[in-house]
Amino acid sequence: MGENLGTVMKDKRTHSFDVNHVEDDPCIWSSSIECKIDIGKQIFCNRSLNMKNIVAVGFDMDYTLAQYKAETFESLAYAGTIRKLVYDLGYSEELLSWSFDWKYMVRGLVLDKKRGNILKMDRHKYVKVAYHGFKELSKDDKVETYGNTLVRDSFDEPDYALIDTLFSLAEAYLFAQLVDFKDNNPDKVPEDIDYARMYKDVRAAVDLCHRDGTLKQMVAKDPERYINVDTSILPMLKMLRDSGRSTFLVTNSLWDYTNVVMNFLCNSSVPDGDQNLNFDWLQYFDVVITGSAKPGFFHDDNRANLFEVDAKSGMLLNTDNGSPMPQVGGASLALSPTKLAKSCRVFQGGNVRHLHKLLSIESSSQVLYVGDHIYGDILRSKKALGWRTMLVVPELEREVELLWELRKTRKELQELRNERNVIEDKIHHLKWSLKFEDVEADEKDRLSGELHQLEGERERVRLSHQDALRECHRQVLQFHGVWGQLMKTGYQNSRFAHQVERFACLYSSQVTNLSLYSPDKYYRPSEDFMPHEFGIVCL
Repeated sequence: MGENLGTVMKDKRTHSFDVNHVEDDPCIWSSSIECKIDIGKQIFCNRSLNMKNIVAVGFDMDYTLAQYKAETFESLAYAGTIRKLVYDLGYSEELLSWSFDWKYMVRGLVLDKKRGNILKMDRHKYVKVAYHGFKELSKDDKVETYGNTLVRDSFDEPDYALIDTLFSLAEAYLFAQLVDFKDNNPDKVPEDIDYARMYKDVRAAVDLCHRDGTLKQMVAKDPERYINVDTSILPMLKMLRDSGRSTFLVTNSLWDYTNVVMNFLCNSSVPDGDQNLNFDWLQYFDVVITGSAKPGFFHDDNRANLFEVDAKSGMLLNTDNGSPMPQVGGASLALSPTKLAKSCRVFQGGNVRHLHKLLSIESSSQVLYVGDHIYGDILRSKKALGWRTMLVVPELEREVELLWELRKTRKELQELRNERNVIEDKIHHLKWSLKFEDVEADEKDRLSGELHQLEGERERVRLSHQDALRECHRQVLQFHGVWGQLMKTGYQNSRFAHQVERFACLYSSQVTNLSLYSPDKYYRPSEDFMPHEFGIVCL
């Protein structure tokens, strides 16, 4: 298919359907109804990808197939972390009265563990926005802290933490609260607990919540409270499989939780105990790997053992690189008849080499993997393997819709910047002539008058530019009142946007946006432009 990315697909179908319209039957590309793809649901392309070359499409589960509701799920994670800090790590009981603003933090931020700062950087790793706890740093403080150094900081571990997954938003918010708490109540925090130690404790508390199963038990009891329903998941998987492709699931969650979540996503019902759980959803996958321990899973030299999971009992069976092994003593465990009927095999652990063998993958470029974690899903699978990648960015849907409102202001800003540059260059020429050239008195008076007029014009344009900047800033704050656009910092792409551009072949707001496009589509990127080309090439 040769159409440009994001254009409405036309194949002489007689009906159209707005994908934002909610009906029992979701709109998908393979249906008889034409899908008009809203800009917020388009798939954007960084690197050409011909789906005809893809033989297997894989998915992460958490925050990819399963989109958690931030207002409930992240609040649950926050409350659990607070309790662990107080009851397990000895923090003040005052923390129990704290509340969580789930909208405050965004992905792409960087935590300065040693200084207690939260940073937003551009693609060149220059700090553009910085807060100490919840107090904004002045421009001078930013330059003094992060600009006046002989060697530029890499802003990487171990001194910095990257907030590159939606799971990290609650811990970032809690870190900022603890920074303020320490600054305002030094007598309530032991002297040996610095900012870095507080971050370490937050991470330990988060890990405790995951290890004891607190979070997942709550989600399993009431999935509808914590997970969004998406009726397009099954049609998308069915369309991919009908197109002749293998599908697989690779998740760090273990089998019991994976089965609960996938039952909810595929049946759109709330399980009431184990008796309502079934394995019907397995028919939409060839291989399911749980407990994968990504990103280590993507390393071929990872020697993790691969166990087959008996779907009914959850028992782990030894395998020889995926092949069943006879049980010692002649005892054997019958595989689930449901699993055999669905032809899907469920595993735990292993590494990417096992997956390639199970799916008979001959070349890593034949795999498209869809995930939400820029580091754990996208970067590692791209750099270590050469898999084709698609990043799910839920924030993108609102971001691109607001961009339409910003277009006029951005255009006005660019025109005023160009006009200001022209006027300033003329002023520089006149000042040069008056200073260094031998001109007669009358000519000097004329040039001085022209200079005065241009300086007045420059002031007018400067004020107009300031007004446009204020309006642009006001509109940018509609994206986020503190951090602005996810993909921008001022005129530059943000660090997060830079990572998306480097490592994600495709990116979109939802995984099920794949269902709006042909499974054989040829995704093509827009042309790259350097600054010297913008004034020459017609856009």
